[in-house]
Amino acid sequence: MLCEPDHGRQDATAYRCVAGRRYGWKERGVAARILVADDNPAMCEAITRFVEAEGHTVLVARNGREALTLAMRDLPDLVLLDVTMPDFDGFEVCRRLKADERTALIPVTMLTILDDAEHRRRGIEAGADDFLTKPFEERLLRARIQTQLRTKRLTDQLERTESIIFALALAVEAKDLYTEGHLWRLARYGEQLAIAAGFPPEDTRAVWRGGLLHDIGKIGVADNILRKPAPLTPEEYAQVKEHPERGARIIAPMRFAREVAPIVLGHHEHWDGSGYPYGLRGDAIPIGARIIAIVDAYDAMTTNRPYRGALTRERALQRLRARSGIQWDPELVAIFISLVEQKRLAEPTEADMVRCVGMASQSRMA
Repeated sequence: MLCEPDHGRQDATAYRCVAGRRYGWKERGVAARILVADDNPAMCEAITRFVEAEGHTVLVARNGREALTLAMRDLPDLVLLDVTMPDFDGFEVCRRLKADERTALIPVTMLTILDDAEHRRRGIEAGADDFLTKPFEERLLRARIQTQLRTKRLTDQLERTESIIFALALAVEAKDLYTEGHLWRLARYGEQLAIAAGFPPEDTRAVWRGGLLHDIGKIGVADNILRKPAPLTPEEYAQVKEHPERGARIIAPMRFAREVAPIVLGHHEHWDGSGYPYGLRGDAIPIGARIIAIVDAYDAMTTNRPYRGALTRERALQRLRARSGIQWDPELVAIFISLVEQKRLAEPTEADMVRCVGMASQSRMA
């Protein structure tokens, strides 16, 4: 056993740590940052000694509140979380970590002295990634740590890929001076329309991401076409029409591609079936794509473009009404117009921009 109870002792040596040699992580130069949260001083010290002997850095929390504070501040690579702690128990800590975008992808292994179905059920509901019953064997703890850290490294690699893709999306916008701020506005407007339409939080986040990434496929469209002040030729327009499919392929490696790719792919489909790339009609168009189509059109109408000046808000709303049920989902158009007329459609703030940059640059890299 890693931690063998000595019932005659009450101090930190009540658990005898038998961790041996340092293992391969440090030898390979891959030290991790591991948060150990346990209100039992003896158990906490035993686990800490073992983890440090494996070559990792340890953060120690003695209660649930402290565990949350350390996790949010230091973004560890793994959390070893006791079930029973003061302030917040392990289930509540895990639930809060998984609900926050900054910490949602950090693996959480829950530690319990009771290997019962109820604890596992509550842990699964809270989002726990693994379970260990105390006392546990050295080799078992080592194997679980290795598995969770391997998962974390794969997740970080995906985050790096996503960082590049978000950077590409911003690069596409930078190619056209007339669309400065367009992505920020679409993400913000789309999010607000999704909330007003009653979307759950996870679907609202997908719309927000779809707003940022909807035009990423234009990375393959020539600058002279994107910036052309005159009408496009049929050949040039054919190139532009390829960008939804190209964009969906670009974001395919992303973890949220299943939710966001349909938005990217379908944001130029029309309610009456006259759009592209597939001529989808009505409810066959993914609802997130219908939202982005509306806010994209509104933003295009109310900002200066190479081929015309910006329309007034009233004129833009008039055009939305005229094409409602033809180009756009009539129910969503009605909700969006209500937001605008009631002055509840907020412009993106600096915090929104930081939020996007955070997705692109604050990947929790060890």
